[in-house]
Amino acid sequence: MCVTSTNHWLRGATTQPNPLVLPPVPALARSHGATAPQASVPVPDTADRLPRRRTEQTTHVWWLGTHGGAGESTLTGLAAETQAAHHAWPVPPSQAAPHRVVLVARTNYAGLLSAQRAATEWASGSLDEGVELLGLVLVADAPGRLPKPLRDYAQLLAGGVPRLWQLPWIDSWRLGPALAGVAAPKAFLGLFADLSLTAHSTAE
Repeated sequence: MCVTSTNHWLRGATTQPNPLVLPPVPALARSHGATAPQASVPVPDTADRLPRRRTEQTTHVWWLGTHGGAGESTLTGLAAETQAAHHAWPVPPSQAAPHRVVLVARTNYAGLLSAQRAATEWASGSLDEGVELLGLVLVADAPGRLPKPLRDYAQLLAGGVPRLWQLPWIDSWRLGPALAGVAAPKAFLGLFADLSLTAHSTAE
């Protein structure tokens, strides 16, 4: 079956991804999808939208965790000139330059669903010109390869955001903070390079 240009990821939030349509995503794939909101995408119900927080604070990139424990604080600690958005769209004052935002979610079903809802909200154009979405970071929620239904769901999401990055499980971070005197893993450094970010020094 061929994959068309139709935005299949824009189906209802409770719709299950079809594992027969889309191929799996390689573990560290970076892909390109929709680059701007689309007039055909309806605004999600209020319950499916993230809060909005008006802020004059500027930073090179805002990490927006679409759910609790997504990893936005960890990424903020690893990359200079970035801020955690605290699970709310950072909206600039009127006439100000848009805030550059990267969505962050875990790769379990609940995390992917929250990422889909946030991407749908952006695609609807309801954020006006206040947000420039750069893409979505998916952080592994467990060691090992993702089950096929979750890989398919991640691939489906890739078509609805400008870019998708997938970051691996780091077992040592279960026992201590990310900044524990060791360099950020290669996949994280690749993400930062793509976004023109500088990794914080992690030397003790």
